[in-house]
Amino acid sequence: MPVVNPEKLVALQHAAEGIRNICILAHVDHGKTSLTDALIATNGIISPKLAGKIRYLDSRPDEQLRGITMESSAISLYFSLLRRTAADAEPEQKEFLINLIDSPGHIDFSSEVSTASRLCDGVIVLVDAVEGVCSQTVTVLRQTWIEKLKPLLVINKLDRLITELKMSPTEAYTHLNKLLEQVNAVMGSFFQGERMEDDLKWREKVEERINAAAVKASERAGGSNPTVFENGDSIDTTNTPAEYEEKDDEDIYFAPEKNNVIFSSAIDGWAFTVKQFAGLYERKLGIKRSVLEKVLWGDFYLDPKTKRVLGSKHLKGRHLKPMFVQLVLDNIWAVYEATTGGDKGKGDPTMVEKIIKSLSLNIPPHILRSRDPHALLTAIFAAWLPLSTAVLVSVIEYLPSPAIAQAARMSDLIDNSPGADFVAPEVRDAMTNFKVSKDAPVVAYVSKMVAIPQSELPENKRRGGGALTAEEARELARKKRAEIAKAQAVANVENADINGLTDALNGTTIGIPANQSTPPEPESKEDPEHLIGFARLYSGTLSVGDSIYVLPPKFTPAKPHAHPEPQKVTITALYLLMGRGLEPLTHVPAGVVFGVGGLAGHVLKSGTLCSQLSGSVNLAGLNMGSRPIVRVALEPVNPSDLSKMIAGLKMLEQSDPCAEYEVLQSGEHVILTAGELHLERCLKDLRERFAKCEIQQGEPIVPYRESIVAAAEMNPPRDKDLPRGTVVGVTTSKQVSVRLRVRPLPAAVTEFLGKNAGAIKRLYSERGAEEVKRVDGTDTPTRQISEQDGMEEAEAVETGHILSLTEFKEQLKQAFLEAKSEKDIWKGVIEQITAFGPRRIGPNVLVDATRSSICGKALQELASPTAESASSASTNTALTPSTFTDKIAYAFQLAMAQGPLCAEPVQGIAVFLEDVTVSAPEEENSASHNRLGRLTSEVIKTVRDSIRQGFLDWSPRMLLAMYSCEIQASTDVLGRVYAVLTRRGGTILSETLSDTISSASTTGSQTFTISALLPVAESFGFSDEIRKRSSGSASPQLRFAGFQMLDEDPFWVPFTEDELEDLGEKGDRENVAKRYMDSVRQRKGMLVQGKMLVRDAEKQKTLKR
Repeated sequence: MPVVNPEKLVALQHAAEGIRNICILAHVDHGKTSLTDALIATNGIISPKLAGKIRYLDSRPDEQLRGITMESSAISLYFSLLRRTAADAEPEQKEFLINLIDSPGHIDFSSEVSTASRLCDGVIVLVDAVEGVCSQTVTVLRQTWIEKLKPLLVINKLDRLITELKMSPTEAYTHLNKLLEQVNAVMGSFFQGERMEDDLKWREKVEERINAAAVKASERAGGSNPTVFENGDSIDTTNTPAEYEEKDDEDIYFAPEKNNVIFSSAIDGWAFTVKQFAGLYERKLGIKRSVLEKVLWGDFYLDPKTKRVLGSKHLKGRHLKPMFVQLVLDNIWAVYEATTGGDKGKGDPTMVEKIIKSLSLNIPPHILRSRDPHALLTAIFAAWLPLSTAVLVSVIEYLPSPAIAQAARMSDLIDNSPGADFVAPEVRDAMTNFKVSKDAPVVAYVSKMVAIPQSELPENKRRGGGALTAEEARELARKKRAEIAKAQAVANVENADINGLTDALNGTTIGIPANQSTPPEPESKEDPEHLIGFARLYSGTLSVGDSIYVLPPKFTPAKPHAHPEPQKVTITALYLLMGRGLEPLTHVPAGVVFGVGGLAGHVLKSGTLCSQLSGSVNLAGLNMGSRPIVRVALEPVNPSDLSKMIAGLKMLEQSDPCAEYEVLQSGEHVILTAGELHLERCLKDLRERFAKCEIQQGEPIVPYRESIVAAAEMNPPRDKDLPRGTVVGVTTSKQVSVRLRVRPLPAAVTEFLGKNAGAIKRLYSERGAEEVKRVDGTDTPTRQISEQDGMEEAEAVETGHILSLTEFKEQLKQAFLEAKSEKDIWKGVIEQITAFGPRRIGPNVLVDATRSSICGKALQELASPTAESASSASTNTALTPSTFTDKIAYAFQLAMAQGPLCAEPVQGIAVFLEDVTVSAPEEENSASHNRLGRLTSEVIKTVRDSIRQGFLDWSPRMLLAMYSCEIQASTDVLGRVYAVLTRRGGTILSETLSDTISSASTTGSQTFTISALLPVAESFGFSDEIRKRSSGSASPQLRFAGFQMLDEDPFWVPFTEDELEDLGEKGDRENVAKRYMDSVRQRKGMLVQGKMLVRDAEKQKTLKR
């Protein structure tokens, strides 16, 4: 096929109606890259024979080695169609530009899926015909739903139904029907969830309006005769519909008759739609094409005598095949039988000739004579049902152009962005109405930064296919002469008798004798990495040299000048993305996916480019598919390479959407990744591309949490005179004593606080702004508060609706009421909460239970007099309990950040501050504030230690970070999978029998989908072990699922008679919680109790006697 020139692709960028921005999403190994290869082959970039084998967009060596995609990459393709404007008109050629993004399917790289989907207008979702709907299939369909992208379903690997599972056409039709139902069930669940949410919002809105109208009416009546509105009469609800408006869900489902389902085999290079076969059979059957499109799929049958289409009711007992089986699948099965069927798998030549003749295909003679049956199979399908035609025609006809897509999507996208009410009308109008003029506001979204070696940039690469300029030819000749002279000099030193250039060059290739000195090797030139932004332009036109604002993900248009204030950046280069290569551009119109240079150091991972600062929109509040959970400490093998490693880590953090880099307080350099495979890829990039030095990694640092429970068998309280968890702490100077009590929070409260950290953060930021306003008398927030506000709104996009203070208190009250057995303890506690922790937003509370309420209230309305009285009390000259309230709160934060078990964060505890007593001598009262500095440290240390003692008075527990694990395995290997899960401490949640037969099974047994929970600490090497034990037929998908309590006391020792009898004094049963606790303490350099270096040692000098 002819190669398409980049100039033609650049010219097509200006015809917006002919552009399609699509990405291919699917579960791992469902055939995304093979399908992409077939589409790339249409542009002559690779040979059609190599499609599915070369994996063109997998440009990394480790991607080729593992056979999976790890990075999303884009390519621009050209496609032309002959179309008639009218039935009797001449066909006209129409040209299209398809910007295609191939994305990974592995769960470790789901953040790449999130970044790819925001750039596109339509999606091709692939589903394996054998494996069906898998975990990542649901994930990508959800991403499609959230981003409001139009999906196109491709059921791939239909050849496996024929060659592996040996299904008949009728069985395959039934199987495909069930598969389509599974996909539609997933889409229906998304619609149902959204519908229920809308219904709830509508009910709340109606209720609010009725209540507001009732209050107004009662005020008018003067309160003497309040009116009760039973039916809501005389209430203004003009903006609220009287009944909930049902939305039609017909458009969200996949149906072959709607032209949004493609059946394909990417490896064999064929695909078809129902519309295609309707065109083929239109003349033969004498049925209109529009009618055939509706009846080719479903329970419709063709009467062989009358050639009429019958429904299932009119069969009258006759056993006819469905039309899809008779007219479509039977023919495809016949081609496979003719080419690769038969006893020896060599097919039937006479049947092949018959098929070629009946289909009027032109197959080259050398392929007909070929001994390779697969070559003949692919040649017949390439001439009859080419994959690229079916897919690209469906993309052009079904998926929208940028102008149509933005009109449908942009309003919701802008409304869900931070500070949406402050977006300028001209920016909103330009994005929604797709304005491409140079005067229109420029808005672009940078989804990620891609690292490109300097040698790969277009300005440093030789132009393909063109002649060298005179200057380039002279430079090349100069280099060649220098190389030849150097080689000749080396040869003359080795052998004085050898003269001539040819022999000299031969001598250098043979090698240098052992007794000769080795000539110095030329130093390899460094090839530095450059960061290119992977972007989509929504409005306006962007040119090289333009100055544009870069908005970070925390930016909000409500406070455009808040710290850090967005900076203006000059665009240094624009690129057309062509997979492994880049083509330079001078300007880019709206609706195009492109690469942009000049953003290095200004965009960390993602950001928004906007031509104006006031009224701009922030599109970068994107919810990543997976958060990094695996932390590993790194250090260079050679200490002098530390600066290289740090620079490499910073570059890696910018170029990877999910990787994060941080420096711990201990000085360790830590990288956070999404999983084991992601970690392996990051380390490879770091060693070979970014740092270019040897780096060694430590053991993975897995997060834990600490908590307490009221267990049935606990040790008696440490102080028998005080209730459990109560501690009276006295400072070393004996001048301040603090009495507090530690209790476990109800599970419902802990869960609620963990989910609503954003509401707590907003509460603190609003309170800080109010304090500044009260002190300074201005509305200008401080730098810190502004930054918190921006972060807060970015989190609102990720987590959804953030509760107001009233809603937060009401729902927190309901959570406390769920603990029915402890109602008296938690009664009225909400109004006494003075702080949350750790980091002021965690799931722990500090409760002020003192008689005089010395601490401020966290959950109070702004400008409350309680806070002012508390602050004014602290300004008194004498030392009072109120003087130390901020020190106690700080000590609480410290104790929550580092628990007593292994210095990990604490969750699920309440600390009741019961009494603070200050006993300073009267003669020292005048100098009391001079001693405040010393007392501050004493109070902080005493309160922190007291909280830890109260914590240990209960039964402590470790909370483990957990992965949700999904494994598809046949019954042959089910036992081995369970053995691996059990040995690693996994918990089986469910086991579902799939409708499909496992292709990896030797006995044709069915597939089970196993859902389990696995501790992150035990997950390293888990995937490899599962694959080895199951001979590659089972492969797990791991996703972080939060923290789960390990119901075992790390300090447990046998003390009852039965336990002592069964386990002995040392406790022969392994304490798993203690093992985890000790491993963390040892890593952090803390004291490990009971650690024995040697047991039952003997003198070594006596061993030989």
